[in-house]
Amino acid sequence: MHAEPIKSSNPRRLRLIGLTALVAAVLVATGGIAARSAADRERAAWTEAQAVPTVSLAKLKPDQGSVLLTLPGTIQPINKAAIYARVPGYLKEWRQDIGAEVGAGQVLAVIDTPDLDQQVAQAKADLATAQANERLASLTAGRWQAMAGSDAVAQQAIDEKAGDAQAKKAALAAMQANLARLEALESFKTITAPFAGIVTARNTDIGSLINSGSNAGQELFEVSDLRRVRLYVQVPQSFSAGLRPGVKADFDLPQFPGRSFTAEVVANSHALDFSSRSMLVELQADNGDGVLSAGAYCQVHLPLDAHSGTLQIPATALISSDHGAQVAIIGTGGKVELRPVQLGRDLGDRVEVLAGLSQDDKVIDNPAETLQAGDAVQLAEGQS
Repeated sequence: MHAEPIKSSNPRRLRLIGLTALVAAVLVATGGIAARSAADRERAAWTEAQAVPTVSLAKLKPDQGSVLLTLPGTIQPINKAAIYARVPGYLKEWRQDIGAEVGAGQVLAVIDTPDLDQQVAQAKADLATAQANERLASLTAGRWQAMAGSDAVAQQAIDEKAGDAQAKKAALAAMQANLARLEALESFKTITAPFAGIVTARNTDIGSLINSGSNAGQELFEVSDLRRVRLYVQVPQSFSAGLRPGVKADFDLPQFPGRSFTAEVVANSHALDFSSRSMLVELQADNGDGVLSAGAYCQVHLPLDAHSGTLQIPATALISSDHGAQVAIIGTGGKVELRPVQLGRDLGDRVEVLAGLSQDDKVIDNPAETLQAGDAVQLAEGQS
């Protein structure tokens, strides 16, 4: 049996296959290199773009007309009196409770004063004794004076009797004055309202021990006249110049949402508080319907004249530095410039800029702390 001879491959065919595989490998390698290069370029461009911070612009607003300054205020009655006892004793009765409307001189309470009553009784007895002594001394002096010029009595004795009569008369006047003082104190047993108003506090009850005066004693009643009220507001120094008597202002209270009240500036203290550099300003408002309560918190909206030629910018655009207030603006070529500004009044969320800016400047809002002069920035979408 003869074995079949092995046929050898065609050399030309083998070379063709090898060349095709080589070309394919070169193409694959070239495509991968090109893809990686494009990806590297794209990544570099993205990294470069991310390195340039994106910023937004602050809205600059020119001052026009008047601006409203909103400040907290406190409402107080036009008149308020804390009422203390003038005589010690025990509360016999009270006739008016909190919320009661009272007239001037109306009785609020009555005090039982046994000690004072005894002092009055003793003063009356002392006065009766002094009156008797004065009458006797006057009669005696008169009799001795009638014997003057005779040898029956000496002039010295006559003078002594006349002096004794004068002393007894002075003692009588002292006793009368003491009784009048005690009777005047007795009139304070009845506590009355000093003016028409509302009882806003009652701090005593029947049988309570009453001490006299504002030092040892406690406040028994408080009466407030709320037909008209005062509003007290602490106004910062930079705004105080424009608040003159006659300026109208609106105010509102949290318990009356959507309702506004009107007040008028009547006075200011003309003195700044040392710690806060603010001035106390008083406004007054009518309260005919009685809805405004003493001690209430309110928001007062004070109209202030605008400063001509100034701009308002958000407070968030300011940069504090050792050189004073600054703002960051976008200058030529999209580069950051730090510009010093002169500030005016602080309006809360906005501030006045008196100098250093123009309406055409592109001011960066909320600038990053790391932002430096000369840094490149780009605007957020939709801003120009």
